[in-house]
Amino acid sequence: MATLTFLGAAGTVTGSKHLLDTGTHRVLVDCGLFQGLKTLRERNWQPFAVPPHTIDAVVLTHAHLDHCGYLPRLVADGFHGRVFCTAATRELCTIVLPDSAHIQEEDAREANRRGYTKHHPALPLYTSADADRALTHLQPVGYYRPVPVVPGIEVEFLNAGHLLGSAYARVRFDGKTVLFGGDLGRSGRPVLPDPVPIAEADVLLVESTYGDRLHGPDDDGSEIATIIADAAARGGRLIIPAFAIGRVEEVIYWIKRLEGENRIPVLPVYVDSPMAARALQFYSQRLDELDEEMTPSERGVCAFCTMRMTTIASPQASMELVASGRPAIVIASSGMATGGRVLHHLEATLPSARTTVLFVGYQAAGTRGRALVDGAKTVRMKGRDVPVAAHIEHIDSMSAHADVDEIMRWLSGFSRPPDMTYLVHGEPVALDALRARIERESKWPVHIASHQERVPL
Repeated sequence: MATLTFLGAAGTVTGSKHLLDTGTHRVLVDCGLFQGLKTLRERNWQPFAVPPHTIDAVVLTHAHLDHCGYLPRLVADGFHGRVFCTAATRELCTIVLPDSAHIQEEDAREANRRGYTKHHPALPLYTSADADRALTHLQPVGYYRPVPVVPGIEVEFLNAGHLLGSAYARVRFDGKTVLFGGDLGRSGRPVLPDPVPIAEADVLLVESTYGDRLHGPDDDGSEIATIIADAAARGGRLIIPAFAIGRVEEVIYWIKRLEGENRIPVLPVYVDSPMAARALQFYSQRLDELDEEMTPSERGVCAFCTMRMTTIASPQASMELVASGRPAIVIASSGMATGGRVLHHLEATLPSARTTVLFVGYQAAGTRGRALVDGAKTVRMKGRDVPVAAHIEHIDSMSAHADVDEIMRWLSGFSRPPDMTYLVHGEPVALDALRARIERESKWPVHIASHQERVPL
């Protein structure tokens, strides 16, 4: 009998991994890193649930680390099959995975140099060589084109509207259809196309990140405009931790639009992330895949440029920017302040009341971003406690994840209920709230997946 095992993003948001086992073949859908709480991050170091060499193929829904970031470790530990994804996901993985490896190598070196590790020596989860090797396994596939991944199992990618290249994975085998929802995007947002409706599936996996809440209305950018104006009035820096792939592009879209409408002061904007700079270039080269509602001027010569924008390439230039202290908008990753260059900016500016820190995405439990949004007075960075006097802001409306009403609206497009709907990719409160709402309004059979749970298909 075919089974499905939830190896990640079950009872939590990160680490998406779902293992389909038909008895003849094994296909892993998503291969993400656990992030946030230490107890979750430690799972990245545990032996994989099955020997990696016994997995026949991997399917990726998109190129965010919590969905693709474990792939180099899987390959290093013996996986040798093909990895199926959309063409845009493949290209973004060539940016994301080497960058992830570099950050892990740098963090390990820094921990060893400064002595704030309990491991001697601290090691990266995987190396740059592992990431490069993983990229050779990627097999790009077009949207809406079913392809066999192994004999008897085919996958079709459908646009999820969450990130350039993001998809639901519709997997068919033995007359069954299992829809792996990945991350569900939002309708009516700038930059990305709307998620496509789905009519039916026998089994559905759907994310629950915002299963207990609604995004605030900010269709005209008023919220971010107010925050930028207030930050400028304080004369300090506006630090925006942002996911380099997807979120940086939307932040710059709004700054450019608000500048053009004379609704914010024109400030220097620094994109201090080599990965984000490459992603911006990639997005600019694929304007035909972005939201058809973007105006011709928004798709113009520089679709993702502000009036005074500079991208920072070298580590030395980044540290010089940190030291300069000039009023500016600094956009840097990571979006949850778990790593990357944004940590240098936060370490230097959090103690100042003139600083504004704006979070523009989901902040997982156990991350510095979550601690700051929740009002922490100090945060731990590089072995020391950094005091927080900065103004901390959080905009939910810029999230690329569907809120609970948007999830329910998408589910309402099904012509018949799935035999079972599994809720994944959410924290316990959000999972339970979405379960209750689906049962109450749709009267579908629904189950909250738990970590390492195996269910029959």
